Amino acid sequence: MPVPVSTPPADPAASRSRPALSPSRAMDFKQCPLKYRYRAIDRIPEQPSRHALRGTVVHAVLEDLYGLPTAERRPERAEALVEPAWTRVLAGHPEAGEVVAAAEVGGFLGEVRALVESYYRLEDPTRFDPESCESRVEVELADGVVLRGFVDRIDIAPTGQLRVVDYKTGRAPGTEQETRALFQLKFYALVILRTRGVVPAQLRLIYLADEQILTYAPDEEELLRFERTLSALWQAILEAGRTGDFRPNRSWLCGFCDYQALCPEFGGTPPEYPGWPDGGTNESADETLADAVAD
Repeated sequence: MPVPVSTPPADPAASRSRPALSPSRAMDFKQCPLKYRYRAIDRIPEQPSRHALRGTVVHAVLEDLYGLPTAERRPERAEALVEPAWTRVLAGHPEAGEVVAAAEVGGFLGEVRALVESYYRLEDPTRFDPESCESRVEVELADGVVLRGFVDRIDIAPTGQLRVVDYKTGRAPGTEQETRALFQLKFYALVILRTRGVVPAQLRLIYLADEQILTYAPDEEELLRFERTLSALWQAILEAGRTGDFRPNRSWLCGFCDYQALCPEFGGTPPEYPGWPDGGTNESADETLADAVAD
């Protein structure tokens, strides 16, 4: 099936100033439109969890590891990268010091080291060189939807086949959560299809907590259906943005939401709707933090 024309934005800087759809924000809207509003439009700050911070530090360590020459990517070298990675995350997220108190840092970094050790039992980083790590990807679809995100790792085999890899610091999910996890990778696969004209041969989820690897091979027809799904989702977001009607959707996930005090489902009152951010961006500065969390 021929692929409709869709190209990266001619001016990336201009595109970043436009509202866009990322995997995290797409899942927010599917889970609860009001949560999407608070995160993407109102930009109400949330306290990062210990779990999210741990995932962010692990991602930083693995990114730094693959920045080293191949032969130097030994376990002991990875261990030495943990403290500098934490220092860098702490500098970028000062509130992290409130989540992980000074007296707890030793134990926290021990958890990070354990997850990095688990990684070595799943892959040998001295045997290959990724094409990229923690790379920003972006494309504007033919109907004007801007897709944007960060890919943990992209590998290209000597045969030219492409693999998209995502690290998760939690345990491998059940069937329902697996669908959610694959949503993120299909999102990236679609961006790659639209920017490079190729379908990734493999999508790989690496779960470090229980040392599991989930692999999936998408096809072009599936990604085109997924594109239509994202376009329909974006139209629903735009309509909610036009009317200000972001309705709460109560579920078991509410127990993990920082916005309960502002949610009508829990007796709260939403702040006045500030309006759709024309010319602004609905991408959170903490997209990578959100995507690091295991589903």
